[in-house]
Amino acid sequence: MAERPARRTPKPHSARVVRTERLTPHMQRVVLGGDDLADFTVGSCTDHYVKLLFGAEGVTYPEPFDVQRIREEFPRDQWPVTRTYTVRHWNAELRELTLDFVVHGDEGLAGPWALRARPGDVVRFLGPGGAYAPDASADWHLLAGDESALPAIAATLESLAAGVKARAFVEISGPEEEQKIDSDVEVVWLHRGARPVGAALVEAVRALEFPEGRLHAFVHGEASFVKDLRRLLRVEHAIPREDLSVSGYWRLGHNEDGWQAAKREWNAQVEAEQEAASS
Repeated sequence: MAERPARRTPKPHSARVVRTERLTPHMQRVVLGGDDLADFTVGSCTDHYVKLLFGAEGVTYPEPFDVQRIREEFPRDQWPVTRTYTVRHWNAELRELTLDFVVHGDEGLAGPWALRARPGDVVRFLGPGGAYAPDASADWHLLAGDESALPAIAATLESLAAGVKARAFVEISGPEEEQKIDSDVEVVWLHRGARPVGAALVEAVRALEFPEGRLHAFVHGEASFVKDLRRLLRVEHAIPREDLSVSGYWRLGHNEDGWQAAKREWNAQVEAEQEAASS
């Protein structure tokens, strides 16, 4: 049997920072633009994401920038690292891509970059990806997540037609993190305070009286509470897997590199446990 050709990494997009805005104490907006976005497109998904590429400190890469070539010619510790962010908004007419970043001072990689970003700064990224859009044939929608899922939840709510039945829960650190969302769906803002991430969210969704009819749900955020809500929906409410978009965007104690390496195995284990519990 002939060997399958090696899969090449797609050509990255290059964009320049157009403007930035501090939305809340822990949420920074960066709007990207530039001629290279002429071939950037998104589909109907409301959880579209891009993977920002951050080069190793002190390393200069050859032009034109080619991720595949870099991985072939540079040692692994000099490869660019990726950080994944939801497309909050894409304006095709203006060719402007809006990304919102959760920031905690100098912690992490992308957050500090977003805080320091100035008009004209160049950033490269891969994408977009995405898999979820609210199913118009569903009787009602459930959206639940923490700060990391807020851009996708907001984009989803703003995409819903007037009168569509939806319940939205977003857990944030406190009232200062609430945002304005252009939707007639009421968002239940859950203030975490000193409680563990996701505790208030699981409590609120568990207490929800589910409306009649078919549910289509979007539940994303820290992996541990996502696991709890997946069990609630799959096992206790018997929601079919195909009506759920449920995944951990991140996990406490892991950076994105470590979490992505373990995520597939984690998800398979969780799914197996919950399939056994529901059978």
